[in-house]
Amino acid sequence: MDFNPVGLPSDWKQIPSLVDLLRYRAQDQPDVCAYRFLKDGEKEVGSLTFEMLDNQARAIAAHLQSRGATGQNVLLTYPLTSTLEFTAAFFGCFYAGAIAVTAWPPLNQTLLSELAFKATDAEVRFALTTQALRVKSHQQLASIPKLAELNWIETDQISTRDSHAWKVFHPETSQLAYLQYSSGSTGNPKGAMITHRNTLNNLSLLSTACEYTEADRHGGGICWLPVFHDMGLVGGVLQAVYTGGQVVMMSPVDFILKPIRWLKAISRYHASTTGGPNFAFDLCIRKTTPQQRSGLDLGSWSIAINGAEPISAETLKNFVKTYAPYGFRQEAFCPAYGMSETTVMVSLSKRKTPPIVQLLEQEALTNGVVQPIPTRTETDQSYPPRTTSEHRSVVGCGQIGENHTIIIVNPETKQRRQANQVGEIWIKGPSVAQGYWNRLKETEETFNAHLNTGEGPFLRTGDLGFIQNNEVFVTGRLKDMIILWGRNHYPHHIEATVEKSHPCLRPGCGAAFGVEFNGAEHLVVAQEVESRDLRNLKADVVIQAIRQNLAERHAVEAHSIVLTRSGSTPKTPTGKIQRSACRAQFLEGSLKVIERWTNSRIAEGILVSADLNTNGSVS
Repeated sequence: MDFNPVGLPSDWKQIPSLVDLLRYRAQDQPDVCAYRFLKDGEKEVGSLTFEMLDNQARAIAAHLQSRGATGQNVLLTYPLTSTLEFTAAFFGCFYAGAIAVTAWPPLNQTLLSELAFKATDAEVRFALTTQALRVKSHQQLASIPKLAELNWIETDQISTRDSHAWKVFHPETSQLAYLQYSSGSTGNPKGAMITHRNTLNNLSLLSTACEYTEADRHGGGICWLPVFHDMGLVGGVLQAVYTGGQVVMMSPVDFILKPIRWLKAISRYHASTTGGPNFAFDLCIRKTTPQQRSGLDLGSWSIAINGAEPISAETLKNFVKTYAPYGFRQEAFCPAYGMSETTVMVSLSKRKTPPIVQLLEQEALTNGVVQPIPTRTETDQSYPPRTTSEHRSVVGCGQIGENHTIIIVNPETKQRRQANQVGEIWIKGPSVAQGYWNRLKETEETFNAHLNTGEGPFLRTGDLGFIQNNEVFVTGRLKDMIILWGRNHYPHHIEATVEKSHPCLRPGCGAAFGVEFNGAEHLVVAQEVESRDLRNLKADVVIQAIRQNLAERHAVEAHSIVLTRSGSTPKTPTGKIQRSACRAQFLEGSLKVIERWTNSRIAEGILVSADLNTNGSVS
């Protein structure tokens, strides 16, 4: 089904830039509300029509042009409650011919360091923010020389009366629009160079895959995702302008603190499109009550995108079970796959089609072979199929996007894998970024990969998976892979097993990684404990439960198991576990440890450097 955005000319596919796209919307649909913002995730406190957004973007662009920012990288950091101001500044950069570099506000030391890293790495001279954030963060910003020397511009103090001063600018389709930094879950963040063509193509892929209707435009979408990163930026901020429908926004903190706010917003605005990572759906299961759910109407929710991290078949099943009484339908789930380097989307499940779940032989998968197990027989009507110690459920992430090629490759030999083999996912197509900013070596290694036959170039994703009937299945990360006794183990599979070993363990707050000793890799698990359970914690019982589950479900033995304090697991701002950072903390002895266990049979030498002999039990 070909999607035809309303309000655009008949040759809409030829629109060269995001500037031209918004200009069309402002002229043809000036009074249509594009964005609304909910304070505390509940009270509507602001909105922007397409005409208002255009006026604000032109005023900000005029100011940037007068300061000589055209052609420059411009840093954007806004409060989580200033999404509307961020959106105007984002488009203002496009209108000025500047390259936007988005970043989280400096809410803590980690995010302040990330802000400084991006400012340095992207070589920015100008930074956009609100007056309130600049005043509140003055001391922190002044404490770091690179941030202190920037030309700070408070965009909420720029009057729309200045919009007439804008020098009309129409970017070429190949011009850089923004730098989109990777999450940093497997290393230092890198700025993917995204052009106007990349963005418009990806927006087209999203719209076509979702098969938007007039009803979808009227209901619009809900976005709690951070607008500083790919999924919220493209799927929230930019998609509204592309489809001509509204997006209702809220702070990610407001959602995480009270997940029911997201669901109530869907119900209130009759939204059709919204989504998030797997943990968001899990939160809605675990952190809402029947009383809170009372009165929900999720019947309008027809596109529930689940992406950005491993998708759990169990989460899908439990979410449907929990929210079917309120109108949610299994076929509304649209599992997806994507990354910063492909603008955002690579594949998305078909609308009105239940998720495809493959039940695979665990032993075969460990050896890189896809061996399906028949499911949904007359005697087994469970759906999705349940993961066991011998079996592994893998959720399909949808069909390969139009005009894109995905192949599965042996990362060592650069040979194509067979249809029944797991390998690294390589991608080619118009949504693929132009490389990393000022990273020639990494760009060459990641964006210029060739098969042993010479075919290429392809983007190396670093993700492992396979393709069946044009459906993409992602099984893990190449860099995170743990090799134990010659067998491959995906860390997120081990983490899922560990967190279910005892009720006191926090879901989504553990890391599994490998450490090398005597030429072999060994497993380490660091897992948070719920704060409420610390007083009565029986650590030896918890650790024994973890060891038992690891043995039964994965046939592995841990080198070390570390129980840590709530909130201590290193994560990216978007919630992904930073396993490499956790590993580094383990080795340097800086984990916030409650209790630790080490295996005397395999651990002796490494314990000196990790300083894990103190207060640790050994069996």
